[in-house]
Amino acid sequence: MRFIHIADVHLGMQPDAGFPWSEERGEAIWESFRRIIRLAGREKTDFLLIAGDLFQRQPLLRELKEVNDLFASIPETIVVLIAGNHDYVKRESFYRGFDWADNVVMLLSPEPDCVEVPEKKTAVYGCSYDKKEILENRLDGVRPEGKMKYHLLLAHGGDARHMPWNPGRMAQAGLDYIACGHIHKPGILIPDKMAYAGALEPTDETQLGPHGYIRGTVDEHGTRIQFVPFARYEYEDLVLNVTEDLTQYALETKLKQELALREDGKIRKIIRLKLVGHRAAELEFSPKRLMDCGRIISVEDETRPAYDLEQLKKTYGAGLISAYIEAFETKTDVQSQKALDYGLEALLAARRNG
Repeated sequence: MRFIHIADVHLGMQPDAGFPWSEERGEAIWESFRRIIRLAGREKTDFLLIAGDLFQRQPLLRELKEVNDLFASIPETIVVLIAGNHDYVKRESFYRGFDWADNVVMLLSPEPDCVEVPEKKTAVYGCSYDKKEILENRLDGVRPEGKMKYHLLLAHGGDARHMPWNPGRMAQAGLDYIACGHIHKPGILIPDKMAYAGALEPTDETQLGPHGYIRGTVDEHGTRIQFVPFARYEYEDLVLNVTEDLTQYALETKLKQELALREDGKIRKIIRLKLVGHRAAELEFSPKRLMDCGRIISVEDETRPAYDLEQLKKTYGAGLISAYIEAFETKTDVQSQKALDYGLEALLAARRNG
């Protein structure tokens, strides 16, 4: 039996609000979902498991109809889904009473439920959120039951406010695989037994690295899973080393070259830029101009002005500037170095303006 495990798709979300590429990010979330449906159809995957937060918020009726048509386009794949903390089943939710396609099962109950699929020899367990936060692990008592050969569990949460669980204890329940959602970074909790698929597309700049889905197989030899990168967008840290001869224009040119190296035509990189090194003492870089060079979501300037401290002490003799420099000569921590730089800048500006 073969499955694809996804989670935290967050349809309807538009990440990076206020940036020029934000609108295309929202569309990319929908398109990646459509692509995973096409993939499941091509591969005739037995199950598509969706471990919560298919939507960013309460789904609209038209959105459910759209999603249902996509599911219906892969009739040989059984789709099983639960609601997470973002798209939890409110009293007036359109999830309630929705007429899903024949190959779709939503485990709508807030208590553990099960669907058996005899033709696949598989039982799938899980429960949906009925509120934003669930402070207890409602899945703790789930155990394989019935005559099915394979047993899978959909689980959304894992932190203190969202279905807190103990992975080791859950893995001992005898289930063949536990498909987790809620944490957006993909991760294996128990090898070949319990994993977070992560968000299908990353949803904010803290979610660095590849995102995608889990592909798995369960047979008489056990369970085998593999994380598969699939996202169109990827956040990445870029550190540029600055020297004192580098101008704003030269830095922009260097940055554009680095951005070009990171584009491969398939994955669009969104960059968190950090500047390190020493800049000319009189120069301040413009974060806005750097962000205009491409998909730069943040600029962290950790450069230090390239003061010649020994020359400054000679120039200003036994005055305040020399004394200030000497007060920091034995202090090498970051905060002290920043204090030295800022203080010198203020003292030198006062001398120039005096």
